[in-house]
Amino acid sequence: MGEIIGVLAAVLSSGLGGTSVGATRYLVDSLDPLAIGSFRFGIGFVLLLPLALLRGDRWPERGDWAAAVGLGILFFALFPILFNASLIFTTAARGALALSTLPLLSLVIGAALGAEALTWRKSIGVVTATSGVAVALLSDLASAPSGAWRGDLLMMAAALCMALYGIWSKPLIRRSSPIAFTTMSMAAGASCLILLSYVRDSFAPVAGFGMPQWLGAFYLGAFGAALTFYLWAFALERTTPTRVAISVTVNPITASLVGTWLLNEPLRWNLAAGIVAVFAGIWIATTERRIEAAGASG
Repeated sequence: MGEIIGVLAAVLSSGLGGTSVGATRYLVDSLDPLAIGSFRFGIGFVLLLPLALLRGDRWPERGDWAAAVGLGILFFALFPILFNASLIFTTAARGALALSTLPLLSLVIGAALGAEALTWRKSIGVVTATSGVAVALLSDLASAPSGAWRGDLLMMAAALCMALYGIWSKPLIRRSSPIAFTTMSMAAGASCLILLSYVRDSFAPVAGFGMPQWLGAFYLGAFGAALTFYLWAFALERTTPTRVAISVTVNPITASLVGTWLLNEPLRWNLAAGIVAVFAGIWIATTERRIEAAGASG
């Protein structure tokens, strides 16, 4: 039951993450990637800190501080820079589809580092979901914006950061708690982004913000950072990095819906095909233990 709850938390986190792709795509015309990341994770940290303190959660031990800070810079500083920059060149739907290479990266890296056993069923599930993503991306090349491939590659680099964080943070999260670890890591990443934004004068356009831009920034902080990454850490505590990672393939669904509603980006047949492959892959990869258990009991 704990693993099922972990997978459901990961799917909800990824659904919210998809809406964040759309919100980021909306803000990139007004603000540069550094400032967007500063708002997203600065607000996220401010919201998570009192929650962690009120709950009395266990913070990372002193010996884990360096790792928590390093992973925070990887995931909450480098990842958002790549993520936000990618959406300058590509659409919300394509960006989310490119991010959905995460399960394949997690599977390969986790197996190479010995962090997770590689099984046939899990491999088939990841390949099914990722193949659906690849077909959807390639079939949309003719209608893609000029230079969209740059955004796709940047988003895949962001997915690599996310895969490494998911694998390396799992034992640290278990030694502390999801909220406290995420809060400490987010503080490290947000501090880097805010400092870089200040040096580059990235906050200058904020003076011209209207209510839509402020709402977009707050949404990214509250839902795209605080809630999304709490759920992500919660899931990593309860199931494997690959099973958490494969939930990211839900991203294109919510990203495309937000992109259509907010940015007038078209919905195409290839997205529907990709969604079918995504859900098939999730089912294959996450039902492995229940099928094995049923066979053993028989």
